[in-house]
Amino acid sequence: MLINHWPIRGLSVRTDRLELRLPTEEELAEIADVAARGVHGPDERPFLTPWTDQPPAGRALDVMQTHWSRLGRWTPKDWALDLVAFHEGRPIGMQDLRAVDFGVRREIVSGSWLGLEHHGRGLGTEMRLAVLHLAFAELGAVSATSASFTDNHSALTVSRKLGYRPDGITRDVLHGEVVESQRFRLSREDWYGRERPPVTVSGFAGCEALFGIG
Repeated sequence: MLINHWPIRGLSVRTDRLELRLPTEEELAEIADVAARGVHGPDERPFLTPWTDQPPAGRALDVMQTHWSRLGRWTPKDWALDLVAFHEGRPIGMQDLRAVDFGVRREIVSGSWLGLEHHGRGLGTEMRLAVLHLAFAELGAVSATSASFTDNHSALTVSRKLGYRPDGITRDVLHGEVVESQRFRLSREDWYGRERPPVTVSGFAGCEALFGIG
C-alpha cells in the first residue's frame, strides 16, 4: 500500500473547524479551482513569488505543480509539507511547513494562502495554529519563522496573534521594485508560554524518519 512507503499520506491535523492533510488527486484539483477563483484582492500582491499574477488557469496549474514538485524532491534533509485545509469537508486553502536540516536545526518556516471567499473568519489563524502544533508537539521544533510584506496587515496580525516576535527586515526585489518583509520568530518557550485552542494529530507514527528525526 502507498501509506507503507509514504506514511505522511496518513498524517492529519485537526482543529475545532479544520482538518489539514495531504490531498487526493481529485482534492488537489479542487483546491486548484479555489486558487483559480482568487486568494487576495486585485490590488494586493502578498507573495514574493508572484504566482497569483497569472490568469486563473495558470494559478490552478501552479498549485498542482508546486505540490507535486515538493513531494518529488522530498528528502529528510530538505522537505516541504503542503497540507490542504478542509472546512466542512471542502478544501479552502493550503498551509505549508518547510525545513532544511531539521534534524540538526529544529527550525521550520511556514507559509499559506486561503481562498478569497473564506477570508475574514479566522481560518488563516487556525491553519497556522495547526501546523505550529505539529511542529512543536510532534516534530520537536525549537523555533518557527515566518515573513510577510510590511503592508500585508492580515498576515502580520496572524503572526502577532500567535505570539511571534519581530526578527528583522528582509529587502527583496519584486517586479523591479524593492519590497520589505517583516520577519518573525516564535520560540518553543513562547509557544508553550500561553494557552492555545486544542489541536489533535493522527497518523504521525512512522513519519519521523521522513522529517529527519527519530
